[in-house]
Amino acid sequence: MTATLTPRSPATRRAERSGFLRVLHAEWTKFRTVRGWVVAMAGALLVTIGVGLLGTAAPAPGGRGAGSSSYPKGPGGEAVNDSFYFVHRTLTGDGALTVPLQSLTGVADAGTGETAQGAQPWAKAGIIVKESLTQGSPYAAVMATGGHGVRMQYDYTHDAAGPSGRVTQESPRWLRLVRSGDSLTGYASTDGSRWTKVGHAKLPGLARAVQAGLFATSPEAKQDTVAGTGFSPAVATGTFGRPGLTGGWSQSAWSGTQVGGDAGTSGSYTNTTKGGFTRTDGGGFTVTGAGDIAPVVGGPAMGVGFSVENFLVGTFAGLIVVIAVGTVFITGEYRRGLLRTTMAATPLRGRVLGAKALVAGGVAFAIGLVAAAITIPIGERSAHGRGFRVFPVASATEVRVMVGTGLLCAAAAVLALGVGALLRRSGTAVALVIASIVPPFLLATSGVLPPGISEWLLRVTPAAGFAIQQTLPQYAQVLSVYEPSTGYYPLAPWAGLAVLCGYAALASGLAVMRLRGRDV
Repeated sequence: MTATLTPRSPATRRAERSGFLRVLHAEWTKFRTVRGWVVAMAGALLVTIGVGLLGTAAPAPGGRGAGSSSYPKGPGGEAVNDSFYFVHRTLTGDGALTVPLQSLTGVADAGTGETAQGAQPWAKAGIIVKESLTQGSPYAAVMATGGHGVRMQYDYTHDAAGPSGRVTQESPRWLRLVRSGDSLTGYASTDGSRWTKVGHAKLPGLARAVQAGLFATSPEAKQDTVAGTGFSPAVATGTFGRPGLTGGWSQSAWSGTQVGGDAGTSGSYTNTTKGGFTRTDGGGFTVTGAGDIAPVVGGPAMGVGFSVENFLVGTFAGLIVVIAVGTVFITGEYRRGLLRTTMAATPLRGRVLGAKALVAGGVAFAIGLVAAAITIPIGERSAHGRGFRVFPVASATEVRVMVGTGLLCAAAAVLALGVGALLRRSGTAVALVIASIVPPFLLATSGVLPPGISEWLLRVTPAAGFAIQQTLPQYAQVLSVYEPSTGYYPLAPWAGLAVLCGYAALASGLAVMRLRGRDV
């Protein structure tokens, strides 16, 4: 005999919703009438704000952020390095520049009174069209690099790979950059006759009169020492043949300009080598420069200022309180025998646990959201007031971090509630949940563990949820230390939060099964 499922009527569904709302109201009444819980959550708010502001009150490591309260910003609002030596003329309207790059060499200061020869992997020399000499202005460039072949890059964050191979006197590269309105196209050749398209850039609103010519630059040299990874000044020198010009070039002579300075992570000149250019026989140029044309990466650990998430370092302290309250919200009823009364009034036990999760999670979400909304603007103003740089982020990113901090706290509270319902012992449950979130986060981000272990902890433990606060993007074309200790998480923001939510959902599901399977 086959059973027939009768759809629930609208009246039945309304009654179920009304029943759940009554349970939710009852759980909220329990929470707000226990003064200790309310005071504890208020304390979580204050400790999150206080630790966050105190943790960023000291100067950035090395003091390299001092002296300027902002980074140059690219067309997209991102913090950028824009430091290079530029041999340029004015190009009005359409035109093209073609030049052979005969060699790319470099020198790095080893920090021991000696110099290391060889261009850094992301040292660059080539052709650039730049709207102005102002740092952060739009640009497009085709270039050879020290270790990544020919590239087409524009507006700091865009990078396209071209032919591979290093540039030497025996193996030169011909480069060409063509402007047509606000479109620029880069080409490369090994013989000056057969050309390969490297990339194309669209720069909306590009001025009619721009600066164009030859450039050279080099980021700092990465040094692996006994004390750890460090960086030292480095320069690059590009040797160019005679430039070929077509289009609306000015008749003035070529001039040399040092664009920008050290933007915080781009490097600087060595003690013995400075930027500049010289003319060579046959109408060519030798151009030497240092710095980079790229996004700023790194964080306080790299000595380059503060990022938004640095002001939320107190979140881990607030979570300790949130976890304790979330656990006691269920274990307290076990200890006092009140849960029997609750279950007698509401036989659907999963409904009770769901209502408790909404209350605990909702309060925790509000705590995290308000703490972030207060701490971030105050921290930014304080840092700017003391002359330290703060990484700029889009408004949407800042909102994501604030809301994400609330969700991080909410998920931790729900996880604590679920574990508390499973173990029924406050001390054990609180210790277990705190141990799964706080120590892994602190160990991974402090740099005391090897990078591989740190990344593993932030992938598979509930501490992965802290990724929702990260704002520092990683760029393949920028050499840096991309590790948790410098602000880079192995998971994307929402993916990291999903790991924590997965643990919370698992604990809650097991708790419901246990509640349904045995007497309270």
